[in-house]
Amino acid sequence: MIGKADHLPFLNTRNELYREMNMKTNPPPRAEAIRLMSANPNLIKRPLLVRDGRILFGFDETQWGAF
Repeated sequence: MIGKADHLPFLNTRNELYREMNMKTNPPPRAEAIRLMSANPNLIKRPLLVRDGRILFGFDETQWGAF
């Protein structure tokens, strides 16, 4: 699903592992981020809406309505 998209928006900034690994100031490289999200699904920002090749992260009622 990530494809060629930037991997950082997929990371859940509220996740404990994200904070423990200080990913805000030291973001993981793409391959490491994908490995971490595969091993820790809660690290993926949710909800996640995919439509026509576009991705929307998190819930904002206005954005979801326009998506």
